[in-house]
Amino acid sequence: MRAVRLDLARILLARTRINPVFLDTPQYECGSLGDALGCRVILKVETLNPVRSFKGRGTETVLNRLQDTGAADAVVCASAGNLGQALAFGGRLRGIGVTVVASSAANSLKIERMRTLGANVILVDGEIEQALDAAARHAAETGAFLVEDSKDLDTCEGAATIGVELSELPGELDAVVVSLGAGAMASGVGYALRSLRGGTEIICVQPENAPAMTLALRAGRPVEVGAPNTIADGVAGRYVLPEVLKDLASVVDDAVLVTEGAIIEAMRLLHVHAGLVVEPAGALGVASILEGGGRFDGRTVATILCGSNVTPTDFDRWTRVASVGQGSWGS
Repeated sequence: MRAVRLDLARILLARTRINPVFLDTPQYECGSLGDALGCRVILKVETLNPVRSFKGRGTETVLNRLQDTGAADAVVCASAGNLGQALAFGGRLRGIGVTVVASSAANSLKIERMRTLGANVILVDGEIEQALDAAARHAAETGAFLVEDSKDLDTCEGAATIGVELSELPGELDAVVVSLGAGAMASGVGYALRSLRGGTEIICVQPENAPAMTLALRAGRPVEVGAPNTIADGVAGRYVLPEVLKDLASVVDDAVLVTEGAIIEAMRLLHVHAGLVVEPAGALGVASILEGGGRFDGRTVATILCGSNVTPTDFDRWTRVASVGQGSWGS
């Protein structure tokens, strides 16, 4: 494995210090879903915690370091919603002020929950990139520590603890399919599994309508893409961080793209077969199996359900559409 920024010793240390509410999440075979998909499916459920996503693992790691060093009593981040919720949750417990900059078009449920958890939420026009610029300005003006998801190594190594837990599964684990946005979870999980369970194939998944990191991995460099247009708001970034791209390229075997229809059908299948409400970004792994053309047939495949912050209205509307059109994939 080529040199990357991540370090297994730091990941294992992070696991001992992250708030236990985010750790040792359920990971189990879902037989009914596996029967529907033609492979043995292991679900890693990251939604049963106070912020309903995996992001608390990374924000805990960031905040622990800041607390240890006394580097800041206030933090700021740009977020589509899940990172902001996790940072607000951890900041409130530690007495650290949290400001989150989000797009005015962001998921209303996520905005409400960030505020409920105590964050000062600033809304700006534009996409996540405009929110990032505004967050950087806020940090420069106020002295708050800027938490940059994926660029901040702590977010990657916190997320990597998911891979440590997956490595402890008994029996075969042929592949892990990981949702890919800015790259913290995919690079962290990939690194941990490469280090602890080297025979497992690591596959990243993005929407066709938000393909920036996938196209960069294929090209070996960042490439220009258009504005994202996907329901999977949690992975809808447009730009690629070169250092994260290098990390990913060292640990990932493949990166694939999936359609919006497959994402919605995956959400429906997870609800029908596992009784789980998953946001679009959390369903990408199952979507990749649906559109895998038999790639996973008969294999043992784990997928990380990384978030469930979706409004009931959106979930019902999307899955109703999937139910009407389910003949494309079956159930």
